[in-house]
Amino acid sequence: MPVTNTNHAKHDSFTKPSKQDQELALTSYDALTEALKHLRTEAPEIEIEETGERITVPRQALELLRDVLKSLGQGKAVSVYPIAAEMTTQAAADLLNCSRPHLVKLLEEGKIPFTKVGKHRRIKFEDVHAYRQQMKAEQKRLLIEMMRADSEYARAGKAAE
Repeated sequence: MPVTNTNHAKHDSFTKPSKQDQELALTSYDALTEALKHLRTEAPEIEIEETGERITVPRQALELLRDVLKSLGQGKAVSVYPIAAEMTTQAAADLLNCSRPHLVKLLEEGKIPFTKVGKHRRIKFEDVHAYRQQMKAEQKRLLIEMMRADSEYARAGKAAE
């Protein structure tokens, strides 16, 4: 890990799935979701039909695969990182959908913790994820605040008429 994207030739950038991959992912998502409902074990055995190879996998891995398939089916690029992993500034910037210079600014302002290994900055995935969740919550709060203000403004306009 990290395993990045559906683009098998290039694993260092976020690539959206093709229409064909989206359709296949949706079909696979439905089948896997149904299969997961009937599992009785935490370590089911799956078979790769093409090779006949049987593999025992953690149920959690199949649930993660289901989530990946759902996102791919929706046309979203997908990247999987281990939670405790340290990321480069470029990988963190990609995850936050911002430029690397902007991310470095956030790091230097103390908004996201980081460590330095030599002259390279490393950021824990969990810290980047926490910052992302914090930003989403702040965006939601501001949107609600704007909607309330707009509603109050509309009511005040009607009252003045």
